[in-house]
Amino acid sequence: MNQNNKSQWNSSLAFLMSMIGAAVGLGNIWRFSYVLYSNGGGSFFIPYFVAIGLLGIPFLILEYGLGFKFKTSFSNLLHKIRPRFEVIGWILGLLAFGVVTYYMVILAWDIVYLGASPFLGWGADPAGFFSNYVGGDSTISSWSHLILPTVAGLVIVWVMIWFISKKELNSGIGKVSKVLIPLLFVIMAAIVIFSLTLPGHNLGIETLLTPDWSVLFDVNIWLAAFSQIIFSLSLGMAIALTYASYLPEDSKLINNVLIVVSSNSGFEIFTAFGVFSILGFMSVTSGVPIESLIRQGTGLVFIVFPTIFNTMGIAGKILGPLFFLAILFAGITSALGFLEPLLNSVCDKFAFTRKKSASILCGIGFLISMFFTCGISSYLVEIVDGFLNQFGILFLIALQCIIFGWILGIDDLIEVVNKDSVVHVGKLWVAIIKYILPCVIFIVWTFGIIDLIKTGGFLELTVDVIITLSILIASVMLTKFEDYK
Repeated sequence: MNQNNKSQWNSSLAFLMSMIGAAVGLGNIWRFSYVLYSNGGGSFFIPYFVAIGLLGIPFLILEYGLGFKFKTSFSNLLHKIRPRFEVIGWILGLLAFGVVTYYMVILAWDIVYLGASPFLGWGADPAGFFSNYVGGDSTISSWSHLILPTVAGLVIVWVMIWFISKKELNSGIGKVSKVLIPLLFVIMAAIVIFSLTLPGHNLGIETLLTPDWSVLFDVNIWLAAFSQIIFSLSLGMAIALTYASYLPEDSKLINNVLIVVSSNSGFEIFTAFGVFSILGFMSVTSGVPIESLIRQGTGLVFIVFPTIFNTMGIAGKILGPLFFLAILFAGITSALGFLEPLLNSVCDKFAFTRKKSASILCGIGFLISMFFTCGISSYLVEIVDGFLNQFGILFLIALQCIIFGWILGIDDLIEVVNKDSVVHVGKLWVAIIKYILPCVIFIVWTFGIIDLIKTGGFLELTVDVIITLSILIASVMLTKFEDYK
């Protein structure tokens, strides 16, 4: 057994904070509020909580049970089931690693804004600041130059991730998560509470929650809910499986799942109130209809919010740094989670020390991330984010349901996950994993493929093909290397 597999969480708190940190990320802050608003408002909570019950909780229980029982890396687990399945483990690990490479670029943008926020350094034109000095634009001819502030931010965040990930489990991820996650929740609580005192906050919340009951009969609303749970909880990327493999024997698995899911959902719902309260304030003070301000992703965080902070005066100089600090904390803990499955697999496969594996992966990751610092930075991030999440990871979740539900057989896991837990699962849980989830995910994936074919441009499809071939080739090469030690 190598050094990495001897690692074990020294407390349930370290595990829970690390799992919550992996789940609570940028998507909770900039994605959920938009999804909620654009998919029926208050009525969206019905498919949202159904998705938690049918997808989020059952699949996390599966990942926890597998990691806890087999206590090995995802690629090695698949190798043990059938040697030819090992390549799937590497594909998934590399997909999650791919997420890290562009995720770090977003954190680099955040570093730039964090530095500028105390004096509102983005000026009167936040959109121009973002395109000229941070994220670039979608003009293809701009690809040939680097955006230097983003490069500098990228160096900082990769050094931070390397410094944390190379350390032993509890002194690295465990300690950082126990500090950053409570701080993240405190900062977001302060932001939301402050936003509820702003003029116009009622307009924002009313806009967010006004229900449209007719959309409950639209399949796309249900697909949006299931997609949100997949992305929000980082399901299917072996993060939960890897973290659970470090758990001691007396762990209460299902209890932990329920705590992580409720914390994640509570955070994103609570944050949505703050986001829309601030948007309502901007609408009232600027006279711009709130519908014109509502955006998701980088546009919301790096353009709309700086514009709002500009109108707040001294309050904006206080709220801005807190907001971008919260983005940084959420991003760091999530990035550590995305990196861990591949890090664990490399340690397991080649018997490398954790420090050596982290150094290799962070070095490679930094070089890949540099491609995203060119003049079309934000455009490339958008393309890669959509492809990896909507197609690669979704497909592999369904594949995992088939492998673990039908080939490995998960009936024996029932006793494992129920042991020491207050809430128990049974045949319904098995049926969800074997039948319901593969069908639901296949529908989501099919809709995504159809949309990609209809809307994908030449550059987008070219990047998608390059990513697919690179991951497949690298996975095959890693599989063919020497056997596990």
